[in-house]
Amino acid sequence: MEKILIRSAAAKRETSSQFYHFLPLLSALFCLAVDRLLPMHDDIMVKNKGYFHIFMIFSCAVLLVLVLYAMISPDFAKKFRYRAAFIAVAFLLLNLYNLVTEKLLLLPQLYFPFPDKILNVFIGEHRVLLKCLLHSTRLQFIGLAFGVVSGFLTGLLIGWSKKAHYWINPLVKLMGPIPSTAWIPITLVAFPTTFGASVFLVALSVWFPVTVQTSSGIQNAEKAYFEVASTLGASTRYQIAHVAVPAALPSIFLGLFSGVCSSFITLMTAEMLGVKYGIGWYVNWQREIMSYANVYAGLIIVALFCYLFITLLFKFRSRWLAWQKGVIQW
Repeated sequence: MEKILIRSAAAKRETSSQFYHFLPLLSALFCLAVDRLLPMHDDIMVKNKGYFHIFMIFSCAVLLVLVLYAMISPDFAKKFRYRAAFIAVAFLLLNLYNLVTEKLLLLPQLYFPFPDKILNVFIGEHRVLLKCLLHSTRLQFIGLAFGVVSGFLTGLLIGWSKKAHYWINPLVKLMGPIPSTAWIPITLVAFPTTFGASVFLVALSVWFPVTVQTSSGIQNAEKAYFEVASTLGASTRYQIAHVAVPAALPSIFLGLFSGVCSSFITLMTAEMLGVKYGIGWYVNWQREIMSYANVYAGLIIVALFCYLFITLLFKFRSRWLAWQKGVIQW
């Protein structure tokens, strides 16, 4: 009897887990049905080009493939089941936005364009958007490189040298908390080009958190490591490169994550200084001409760019600090 009850409970759990696999697909199909069956509001003069409908068909096809693959791969099924509820709710929110904008017109259409109009921007202006994305990527990586290198070196000096800590640390505490965008009037005068000023602002937003976390990580490293290295005859350079920096890597990555998030915020502001092209420049330009569908498209690109960059950074951190898995919960 007990074995029968155990098998029955296991069968119920298996059925419940399989149902979770279908949640995103059901949510997407519901969104597709609403977009297909309900007509556009009569007061909307813009033509629906069907891009949102095609997007939902493609989404349903992809989700169907994922569900079928989850049935034959237990490892993928576990990961997909964990994300299923989130994906389903995301499609429900997209369906709700489509309802209140295109179908019912409960929101002002000037400021809240319906999904098909936003997708039309990606199709019609893909060349401009791609060019702006490339300019933003170049500016972001140059500023990020300067900020990470300068922040790492400054933090290393403060954390290792008592003299550097005495002279530099008060300056870091004084300048660091000032928002990087507050330096805009000075950078416009100090730098010959707006591109150089923008790079400086992005670098400055990364420099402070990387400096603080690097110095903190080095100062909090186990003193026994340095004593052992010194006893074995290790030089100062060796202790820094093979003891201090590896011990501080978790803190350095924390500062890097914080700096990257700050740099994306600063990037959007920096590109409004007069830089030619860039996603921030594009969003500001479209806002001025009241083209909010283009504004939403630019914001979506920024969100996806930031998400992909942070995800890659997490992958790199997981590979670089693989020895910490099980010790620190990420």
